[in-house]
Amino acid sequence: MSTALRVGFAGTPEFASVALQALLAAGFEVPLVLSQPDRPAGRGMKLQASAVKHCALEHGIAVAQPRSLRLDGKFPDDAAAARQALQAAALDVLVVAAYGLILPPWVLAAPRLGCLNIHGSLLPRWRGAAPIHRAIEAGDNTTGITIMQMDAGLDTGAMLLWQALPIAASDTTATLHDKLAALGGTLIVQALRTLHHLVPVAQPDTGVTYAHKIEKVESPVDWRLPAVQIERRVRAFDPFPGCSFVLHGEPTKLWRAAVVDATGAPGTVLAAAEGRLVVACGAQALELLELQRTGGRRVAVRDFLHGHAVAADTLLG
Repeated sequence: MSTALRVGFAGTPEFASVALQALLAAGFEVPLVLSQPDRPAGRGMKLQASAVKHCALEHGIAVAQPRSLRLDGKFPDDAAAARQALQAAALDVLVVAAYGLILPPWVLAAPRLGCLNIHGSLLPRWRGAAPIHRAIEAGDNTTGITIMQMDAGLDTGAMLLWQALPIAASDTTATLHDKLAALGGTLIVQALRTLHHLVPVAQPDTGVTYAHKIEKVESPVDWRLPAVQIERRVRAFDPFPGCSFVLHGEPTKLWRAAVVDATGAPGTVLAAAEGRLVVACGAQALELLELQRTGGRRVAVRDFLHGHAVAADTLLG
């Protein structure tokens, strides 16, 4: 199939913006973009446009930002305006990537060829909102991108195209996000170019897992957990929400750590000398490598200890 398709796009963060840029670079006509409403952000909490909206405006593409797409919901006027925009765009297909709104049946049926989703996992593993975070947290060795024909379920549609990607031992959500975003852009272009030749494959009933949304309440470190598990969570929660613990009554962020063979009461500092900070966990121990005090910046532990003395046997909260 050529790039003559009229492709709509629905997405919000940087992950989606990478895919939109790939579609535009490949020559697809994108007459309409849907993105979440502008949100307050930064110290001044000023309204900020999404990464997808920025990309669309740079290319002169019309943008709709409904608060809801439910015609019988809380914002029916928003939904009606979005419906009018989609009808006027006369789309062949709607590409969806990390949009953040549930698509009701009328949206799924609006494009001639339906809606395609770029999902950041190998379905059916890690359906849901946070597949990148949860894959790292679970210790998965592999993830990938699935291009899926959307249906009314939560990431349950038939798979059209997929490709695996190894998860490196050092990957954080930030680094893996960038790799998957690039792969998603490549695969959606490939999918649209060969759409008539792709055979939908139903997702298997086995191996289904759900990647629940990341919450700030998950941030505190539970030193009773095995060190391996805590280290994975540190990488999974970078850049949000970060892992945290209490040192001398002050919240401290933990951004990088390594598992070491040592034992002790969970949360107890086993070593705090020569630029090293080792803390006992439920199994083995963690050497803390990068920390951040409230209001400060991320620093190596050696630099952190220069301005913040920690004694051995200190119990971390």
